[in-house]
Amino acid sequence: MTPASPPSTRATVRYKGRGHYDRELIDSILDEAILCHVGVVQEDGTPMVLPTLFARDGDHLYVHGSPASRLLRAGKKGVELCVTVMLLDGFVMAKSAFHHSVNYRSVVAFGTADEVTDAEEKRRALELLVEHIHPGRSAESRPPTDDELKKTLVLRLPLDEASAKVREGGPIDDEEDLDLPYWTGVIPVRSVRGEPVST
Repeated sequence: MTPASPPSTRATVRYKGRGHYDRELIDSILDEAILCHVGVVQEDGTPMVLPTLFARDGDHLYVHGSPASRLLRAGKKGVELCVTVMLLDGFVMAKSAFHHSVNYRSVVAFGTADEVTDAEEKRRALELLVEHIHPGRSAESRPPTDDELKKTLVLRLPLDEASAKVREGGPIDDEEDLDLPYWTGVIPVRSVRGEPVST
């Protein structure tokens, strides 16, 4: 992948060697993740971070919810948002408790979102959300009615200001700990879909 420069100061990863700015990597992490966390500072100065489902479409992320959502209402008004995702790949076991870590891939995106008001784009965004959760499901379920569209707020966030952070590999122990008799290594972590359960 071709390295790229940080898109902004706030999107710059401080940990040397773990920051990545190429869109191919950023997009691959976003496309694998299902859940994101959206952060906003409300009008009264109170921070709020909420988990939600999302979907990527090219250079944008879509998030959706109830028009009554305080988070989405703030985003609709043009308040800056911060969206994060993280994929946990493994627990890193070191000789010392201090150097235990995790292997992960994460993305942080900053920006101002726009409300999606065009009905066709809104329908497409909601279809992308369903497809992101379970590919092929849109063809196996009823699409939203006009009334349901009115009851759903969709925001579109550009990915102009996004960065990835990745940790991989084994533990990094202090030299004086290397002869200690404790096991070290990586315990892989995977998210696996179970067998569907009919209701």
